Amino acid sequence: MKKIMMETAQHICGMSKGPCRHKETWWWNEEVAEAVREKKIKYRKWKKENSKEAWMEYKKCRQSAKRVISSAKEKKQKECASDLNDPEHQNEIFRMAKQMVKERQDITGSNCVKGVSGKVIVDKKGIKDSWLE
Repeated sequence: MKKIMMETAQHICGMSKGPCRHKETWWWNEEVAEAVREKKIKYRKWKKENSKEAWMEYKKCRQSAKRVISSAKEKKQKECASDLNDPEHQNEIFRMAKQMVKERQDITGSNCVKGVSGKVIVDKKGIKDSWLE
């Protein structure tokens, strides 16, 4: 029964590979990619050999990658800040602020709450009032 249902669902809906593991970030560049790639290689070497020299190489490479990432973030932040001074990019600040608010919003959300009477309350004022009760 399960097999038939799974095959039918796959035939109708299709199959996905899942979410992308490597998200694009606003500060990622080729220099960062190379540093992270090198760090991964050193890590694998250390895990395979399990030697003190391999650990020291990995540790040095890890610190270097952190520095590269930090400098890339700082460079991109300065670039974004200088763009905001241009008249054509001034609306970008509102887009960035809106994005920051969404990122800091609680995932579970409090879009609706059941009141004392059992009714679902969706407006913010009603939610506040129900919490005060």
